[in-house]
Amino acid sequence: MSGTSLDGLDICYSKFTNDGSDWDFEILNCETIPYSSVWENQLKDAIQFSSEKLLELNSEFGFYLGERTQEFITKNNITALDLISSHGHTVFHQPKNKFTLQIGDGRAIKIKTNKTVIYDFRSQDVLLGGNGAPLVPIGDELLFSEFDACLNLGGFSNISLKRDGKRIAFDICPVNIILNDLALKLGKKYDENGDLARSGNIDYEHLNELDQLHFYQEKAPKSLGIEWINDQISPLIRNQKTEDLLATFTEHAAVQIAKVLEEFEIKNVLITGGGTYNSYLIEKIKAKTKTDIHIPTKEIIEYKEALIFAFMGVLRSLNLNNILSSATGSSHDHSSGIVC
Repeated sequence: MSGTSLDGLDICYSKFTNDGSDWDFEILNCETIPYSSVWENQLKDAIQFSSEKLLELNSEFGFYLGERTQEFITKNNITALDLISSHGHTVFHQPKNKFTLQIGDGRAIKIKTNKTVIYDFRSQDVLLGGNGAPLVPIGDELLFSEFDACLNLGGFSNISLKRDGKRIAFDICPVNIILNDLALKLGKKYDENGDLARSGNIDYEHLNELDQLHFYQEKAPKSLGIEWINDQISPLIRNQKTEDLLATFTEHAAVQIAKVLEEFEIKNVLITGGGTYNSYLIEKIKAKTKTDIHIPTKEIIEYKEALIFAFMGVLRSLNLNNILSSATGSSHDHSSGIVC
């Protein structure tokens, strides 16, 4: 799993069991491999690449994924392995134009590992009229059903919850994709514990501008991508003290997340993703909602998304539905992913 916040490559070795009615899971090994500055820059700049350069990167990144996965297999003496699921790295995401692109050719992973590889989980959903996101609700439904809702704080925040007997899901707002970029201006990879934001001052006029963006008035299902950041957020970033920008954007994320928790009357929520470690953001969310906030183990915080994409691969290998149309807006539930 490679997320938009570019924290690194998440690899999660998991075991799934089914007793005939319910699924269960166990995380056996997991690791995050930080990207070198070369890879980080390539992935960040890929949206600007020419067609030829992007095709080359798709192959090159596929081999990189395969090499890192094989090293992980060897290092952990893994012998029982049914399949490898790969999310790849999102470059373009334009569901309204019927396309999304996650680079990292699964065939290259297959060549390096000699294992069955399942990849490209999003494209089919977009072709079926869906947003191609969020996809993790299938795992929330079958693996984490004890919670009213599951909230992921990654590059973007997204949530899944039950409503009228169906699992719905949608992206809420940008989180680490903005906060990490601002922290870089201060020489930090991320705002540890939200301390930089805590030291800044919220610009309430700026905050109001952000809160009025049209996306927040749209009904679910809906999803966000880097294109939306470039088009809607970047023009609104003011030339002011970086700590103040961090304070304002952290407040913005907390406002939008709490608004959703209150609107849907969520009693308890499981929060995962890198943003869970931003204690200032969590404090802000808690102060704005009556929802009981549940922070799980470090493994679940950091690898839940990778775990669920592994689970999606398992479901695909069994020809079982792994995408919920109620979450993405596609025409019907379906089993997605290219099997190599």
